[in-house]
Amino acid sequence: MIEKTKSQDAAPPAADPKRELLRHLLATLAYRGGKALRGAPESFADFHAGGATRTPAQILAHVGDLLDWALSQACGRESWHNSKPLPWKQGVARFFAALQAFDAYLASDAPLRARAEKIFQGPIADALTHIGQIALLRRLAGSPVRGESYARTEIVAGRVGPEQTPPRREFD
Repeated sequence: MIEKTKSQDAAPPAADPKRELLRHLLATLAYRGGKALRGAPESFADFHAGGATRTPAQILAHVGDLLDWALSQACGRESWHNSKPLPWKQGVARFFAALQAFDAYLASDAPLRARAEKIFQGPIADALTHIGQIALLRRLAGSPVRGESYARTEIVAGRVGPEQTPPRREFD
């Protein structure tokens, strides 16, 4: 007869609900961000709504910086960097790469070295706000993003790349 050790008998560790919520928030950001970024004309990157407003490329660079900052907080080595805007397609790729890197950390067994609430209220909430700005700028630039019922959207923790579930119910 094979004797079981305590570790073989033990149930798998329970998922941290705050960590799982952060992962869902990142998936939401990926979905909404992907929708706002996808299909934008190349000229959109430099669109100026007026005055001293940031261009979409500048906002997208800032969102990438926010996601890098969130990951640095989670790792316990908080740092900030102001990135220069990239060409649109590269900026979009950076956005998804930053989401994927942060999500991979959250999905790992590595310790969360900052409070989930602080990570949410700072970089993630700010990133969501800026994705909304990009969606608004799309409309002002004559390339609107169709609205949809986001409560009905299939958003899954871990799905943080450019490939997202198609919208279920869009409207103009």
